[in-house]
Formats: sequence, structure tokens, C-alpha cells
Amino acid sequence: MSTGPGAESAPAPNTHHDIPGTPDAAKPRTGTFRSLKVRNYRLFATGQVVSNTGTWMQRIAQDWLVLSLTGSSAAVGITTALQFLPMLLFGLYGGVIADRFPKRQLLLITQAAMGLTGLALAALTLSGQVQVWHVYLMAFLLGMVTVVDNPARQAFVVEMVGQDDLRNAVSLNSANFQSARLVGPAVAGVLITAVGSGWAFLLNGLSFIAPLAGLLLMRTGELHKVERAPRGKGQLREGLRYVAGRPDLIWPIVLVGFIGTFGFNFPIWLTAFVDDIFHAGAGTYGLLNTLMAIGSLVGALLAARRGASRLRLLIGAAVLFGVLEMTAALAPAFWVFAALLVPIGMFGMTINVTANSSVQLATDPAMRGRVMSLFMMVFMGGTPVGAPIVGWLTDAYGARIGFLAGGLISALAAVAVGLVLVRVGGLRLKVDLRRGHRHVEFVPRLPSGEKRLAAAA
Repeated sequence: MSTGPGAESAPAPNTHHDIPGTPDAAKPRTGTFRSLKVRNYRLFATGQVVSNTGTWMQRIAQDWLVLSLTGSSAAVGITTALQFLPMLLFGLYGGVIADRFPKRQLLLITQAAMGLTGLALAALTLSGQVQVWHVYLMAFLLGMVTVVDNPARQAFVVEMVGQDDLRNAVSLNSANFQSARLVGPAVAGVLITAVGSGWAFLLNGLSFIAPLAGLLLMRTGELHKVERAPRGKGQLREGLRYVAGRPDLIWPIVLVGFIGTFGFNFPIWLTAFVDDIFHAGAGTYGLLNTLMAIGSLVGALLAARRGASRLRLLIGAAVLFGVLEMTAALAPAFWVFAALLVPIGMFGMTINVTANSSVQLATDPAMRGRVMSLFMMVFMGGTPVGAPIVGWLTDAYGARIGFLAGGLISALAAVAVGLVLVRVGGLRLKVDLRRGHRHVEFVPRLPSGEKRLAAAA
């Protein structure tokens, strides 16, 4: 595969991803862990699993610290909102920066800054001086760094592994994150109970040494070259126009926006269920997060094995995700609630990986930073809107109503976007009960149809 500046000026031939807007090509290489054969990606993945473990420790400790200081689920929601507010306000600018500057150098800066926020919060907590506004401030500063770190990290993946293995690497990144989630919450629960939240923050700050070392040890000559966007005016508008003209990009982004805003508020719901419904402590909160992580890890590994990113998979996973959340909200016993978190994690990760890889593979590499910043801005930036609403609803009407509302909105959004894609793609539902035939599928309503969306359905 050519890696010269012009080699990736347009999306590579589709390798049975069924991504709209790309032509058919040969069957892709298989293997769940094939991206790890690339040395640079191995270094990246090793560093990330260490820092991700620290990140999960900090997330659990931060949520529990805020709840301990305030006794309010709404305050946990405000903390989450402040962490993601910068993505909503400045996310597109982060994409412009990621498209314009070398991504490896950007990541060295952002990863170091994220480590410093963890160390600052550790110093405040261990000294006994921490107040809730300190946590709010650190959450906001971390969000500001994430504005650049997220699109740069997302777009850097293709430079490490190339276009052919992009989907596999995106899935392994998610598996990496969820593997850390299996360890981080459990360790955080033990630390909070034994010595307090401050040590979890300290270990998180120190954990960023690993990704920094990985980035410094990479062989830059082995990175796939991607043409960077030149400095110029109107680059934000150019990115928005690009997405607006592509139904195969805009509707998956709309769907993850709804789900990210209303369906992924687990810090609020789980703390409320543990505190108000089950009357338990930090250890139980860590356990519930670990169960979700098990499901998410399974979802990520299944995604890594799949050779296709179909929009119907995205829609179906989103519908099931919403239905499972509503079911968990009404669970009569702790063990039922806990067991349902596993498939919720699995389908939530399927949504994340399928939407992420579909959007990246359908995007021109020169636009990828801006498109992924829009994707992350909508997915994560909706939290400042949704988290306070969900937190207030949970405080006012109880944990079950808050969780139920999030699941209902997610399921309705999935159905609505699915119907829009069917209509825009000129598709109809075909039912064939004959043996050996696909029983239910979408086919073009007209002979020509909309090829992009027809292929993706």
C-alpha cells in the first residue's frame, strides 16, 4: 500500500465494510489482533492500557468524591458536564488543529497535560484541602485538553496501522479501554475504601508516563503519511459542509449524539442506584462498573473480528441498548440489575465501535480530524446538556425514572434514525420465508436507489 502524500487523498477501496460511498474490493485480512503486529501500534496500545487503567480509577474516585462531598446525584452530573463542556464549545477547533499539525507531537503535549491534572487533584485531595469546586475545575481543564487529544488520537490510528487495518485497530482501542475498565474500578474501590480517593488520583497522574514513553519510542519512518490540511480560512465551515452533504456520515453522528447525551450517563445512574436503591458503598459501585466493562470488552472483541461496519448493525444495537436500559431501570433485585449491565455494556460498545469505524472509513483522510472532532463533539459534547437534566431527573424522581428515561430516548432515537436512513436510501423491507434465503432485509425501492445507503443497510 502506498503511503505517499497523495496515496490517501480519497477513501481507500472498501474491503467489505459495506460503508456507503466506497466501492467494493477484495476481502480484508482477518485476525482479531492483527493490528498488534505493527510495532508502533503495539507501543501505543501498551501505553494506553496503563493510562486507561488510571483514567478509570480517577473516574470512579472522582464520582464518589463528589457524591461524598455533596450527597447529590446532580453534582455528579455537573462534574461530568464540566468535563465534556469544552468538547461541545470548542470541539471543532480541536479537529482543525488535529488536521493541521503532526498528531504524534500533539499527543505528547496532551497526554502530559492530562497527567498533570491527575497529579494536581491528587495533591489537593491528599492534603485534605479538596473542595467540590476544585473537582469541577480539574474536570473542566481535563475537558479542555481532551478537545485536542481526542480527534488527534482518533485520527492518529490510521497513521500507525494504515487504512486496511483501521477498523480492527479502532475495535482494539475500545477493547484496550474496556480491559482497563475491568481493573481500574476494582482497584479504585479498594483504594477509596482503604486509604481514600487521593491515591487513585495520584496513580492516574503517574500512569501517563507509559503513553508518553510509547510515543517517544515510535519509529516515525514507519508511520503512514497522511496529507495535513494547510493553514487557511473557512476550515470549520468546510468540515461541516462535507458532513452535511453525506447522509452516511450525518445520520450516524446524529444517532450517537442522542445516545451520548441521554443514554450514557452511567456515573449518575450507577451512583444513584448504589446509594439510594441498594444502600451500598464504593466497592459495589466499582463492581457494577466492572460488570459493564466485561460486556463492553466482549462487544469490542466481537467488533474486532467482524469484517463489516453496517449501518443496520448500528441501528439494531442502539435499539437493543435502549430496551436493555429500560429493563434494568425496572429490575426488581440487585443481581438482575447487575446482570443486565453486561449486555448493556456490550451493545453500548457495539454502537461506539460501529459508528466510529464507519465514519472514519467513509471520510477523506484530509478531513478526518474535523469529521472525528464533530463526531466526538456530538457524542461527548452532548453530556453537558444531558447530564444535568438526567441528574436533576434522578434526584427529583428517583434512580429508576432517570435510567428509564435515558433508555427510552435512546431507543426512540434509534428507530427514528433508522426510518430516516431507509427513506433517504430509497429502501424497503423485504421478507422472504423460503429456506436458504435471507428472511428479512432492506432492498432498494427503486432499481437505481441511493447506492450509498442501500449498500450500508
